[in-house]
Amino acid sequence: MQSVPAGRKYSSQHEWLDAQGKVGITAYAAEQLGDVVYVELPEVGTRLVAGQSFGSVESVKSVSELYSPVTGRVSAVNQGLREHPEWVNEDPYGRGWMLEVEVESEAEGLLDASAYQALIAREHA
Repeated sequence: MQSVPAGRKYSSQHEWLDAQGKVGITAYAAEQLGDVVYVELPEVGTRLVAGQSFGSVESVKSVSELYSPVTGRVSAVNQGLREHPEWVNEDPYGRGWMLEVEVESEAEGLLDASAYQALIAREHA
């Protein structure tokens, strides 16, 4: 099982949020998806609502919705994922980030690293 970086917040839908407002999916989610082949993301300026879908990730296995851990406006989109969707699998907490958001508020129930680790341990059980 992958390590879960401290200093971020995690949703029960397996998205992460860092202190700069970057959003991505966790290593656990990327592992469950398998090889990512396409990432659909919103445009800069799009308003996100915490808990609502903002895009999708397509893998060789399936298509999965992405859910925003925050309410706010998209200030940047990782354009590199268009050419390199595999970054989501290879480096989900680094090059595989998806969005940067000007955060207005966070979703209820975001987890710290240890609580998220416990969540994925329960899902694995």
